[in-house]
Amino acid sequence: MTNQPHSPTPAPDLFTWEFATNPYPAYAWLREHAPVHRTRLPSGVEAWLVTRYTDAKQALADGRLSKNPAHHDEPAHAKGKTGIPGERKAELMTHLLNIDPPDHTRLRRLVSKAFTPRRVAEFAPRVQELTDHLIDQFADTGEADLIHDFAFPLPIYAICDLLGVPREDQDDFRDWAGMMIRHGGGPRGGVARSVKKMRGYLAELIHRKREALPDAPTPGEDLISGLIRASDHGEHLTENEAAAMCFVLLFAGFETTVNLIGNGMYALLGNPEQRALIQNSIEREQLGLIELGIEELLRFDGPVEMATWRFATESLEIGGQRITAGDPVLVVLAAANRDSARFPEPNTLDVARRDNQHLGYGHGIHYCLGAPLARLEARVAFMTLLRRLPDMQLASASTELRWRGGLIMRGLRELPVEFTVQRKQFR
Repeated sequence: MTNQPHSPTPAPDLFTWEFATNPYPAYAWLREHAPVHRTRLPSGVEAWLVTRYTDAKQALADGRLSKNPAHHDEPAHAKGKTGIPGERKAELMTHLLNIDPPDHTRLRRLVSKAFTPRRVAEFAPRVQELTDHLIDQFADTGEADLIHDFAFPLPIYAICDLLGVPREDQDDFRDWAGMMIRHGGGPRGGVARSVKKMRGYLAELIHRKREALPDAPTPGEDLISGLIRASDHGEHLTENEAAAMCFVLLFAGFETTVNLIGNGMYALLGNPEQRALIQNSIEREQLGLIELGIEELLRFDGPVEMATWRFATESLEIGGQRITAGDPVLVVLAAANRDSARFPEPNTLDVARRDNQHLGYGHGIHYCLGAPLARLEARVAFMTLLRRLPDMQLASASTELRWRGGLIMRGLRELPVEFTVQRKQFR
């Protein structure tokens, strides 16, 4: 274990339940005393944590830090404990979170067609329809768990629509995704089983769509059909690559949005003056502030705590610390986004913050591909919730809220709220 710089105060405990509830004091200590810190993760893997903004931004764009787990010389006790649980056995490794150029460039180009500004804008009415439908289910009760009743199902159904999963199968995806979230910080068996079921379904769906796909191109076709068509027209996309691509879009796309909506609403409920600013701007149809506000929520308590795994392909230096070839590196986005050297008053929520180049969705060639869709879902979700349930508050009977103690993602397990009963909006 590499020695850390001497500090007059003891290093904080990491990865405890107390840490999951509020990791920011620990990250502040690391930024000051051990900004590039080697630690043993709960899985037993030893990795470097990068916590300062400048170092984090450099690391995210450093080509010497590979996404390919093959560059990690895994000790026996850490075998298979990096990446998404179950993805190896399910043959889902060849996706954007695990590969480097040129394969990364080729696959990203194919799937990026689903996330152009035009395609995302065309999807907005469906997101609004889903949002209103979900709120209709609890608007006349005066209470809800915003995670279970709203933030969780919204991105699941949206991404299923984007991929082309038939409506009659989407509840299965909701069940599998739910198991992945519930067991994100605990036993890996439940996650692996969900991944296996999802892999089997995707293989069967890809086969069905290939059989049914007409020769003529279809404008606005679903993503799975688009990937199949690209493969059939010489883009060299294997079935494993297509299945892995769909899997990672679902895996990475739904939980980030769940946490963005959940963490964001929790932050607004705890900062009523900032919430009032956004509500006033919505009433006046001045939507610039909601855009700034979403970026601030991504910075202040974003959905992704750490960027996904990177592995040093050669010996290199980050923040004055020597990293050995093969070492895992985790860039702590949550720590970098609270760095006072980059953000004035970083622990203050300021929905009007303008110079806000946060790292909430990464940086460089691995910048989150689905960020435009996540931002659309968040914008529609926040605007509709604050417009339709304007007096929403944390439920008075709720005890201390619980956080999911994962490694990459960070979000609430539940968010119980109360509000004045609203009549359903029939459309």
